[in-house]
Amino acid sequence: MLKMNPGDLEKNIGVSFNNKDLLTESLTHRSYLNEYPKWPLPHNERLEFLGDAVLELVVSDELFKKFSNYPEGQLTVLRAALVNYQILAKVAEGIGLEKFILLSRGEKKDTGKAREVILANAIEAVIGAIYLDRGIDIVSSFIKKFVMTNLEMVLKTKSYKDSKSELQEIVQEKLKLTPTYSVLEESGPAHKRIFKMGAYFGEKLVADGSGASKQEAELEAAKAALKKYK
Repeated sequence: MLKMNPGDLEKNIGVSFNNKDLLTESLTHRSYLNEYPKWPLPHNERLEFLGDAVLELVVSDELFKKFSNYPEGQLTVLRAALVNYQILAKVAEGIGLEKFILLSRGEKKDTGKAREVILANAIEAVIGAIYLDRGIDIVSSFIKKFVMTNLEMVLKTKSYKDSKSELQEIVQEKLKLTPTYSVLEESGPAHKRIFKMGAYFGEKLVADGSGASKQEAELEAAKAALKKYK
């Protein structure tokens, strides 16, 4: 069984945990428990759920204060660009998170998009753990330092212009609606889920898309919807 030293990661992120088990739990992928069922901690998906919400709140608050003249639609687009799995995977790489994540041997071999999703989910779980252990002020500082610093790049490269953002702009202008997304189906083994997401205009399902994460599936659904409404 892999032994890890959470203290090394604490140095990388500049956060010292009171409860070290919370940090270790945030790094425990579901697949690891399949190989080591006696591992004393749960997998990180509950922390990922919490961290996702905390991340969105802090980023929303920062954007709200920074861009006082931006309408809701523009703020939503910028937030989506800052919290997408590709940006979060880069954040994870920057703090050396990959070598601390507890994965099965099979998952360690994943590359490309699957690897990015694992890294993005783990950084959200770490954010959830920081919030529980150290509170909103410390986790806000972490997010400002490692996530919000990507804002300049996002604005410069206009990487916020993804399919979801483009669809939102078109639909808000033409229909005065904001597209929403909902899970239509989940398939595959627990550690390697495939999500099918639907894009809705109001209550109307207009397109769907699939991917290894909900974010990825939402982007695919938005691309499909754009083909119909562009």
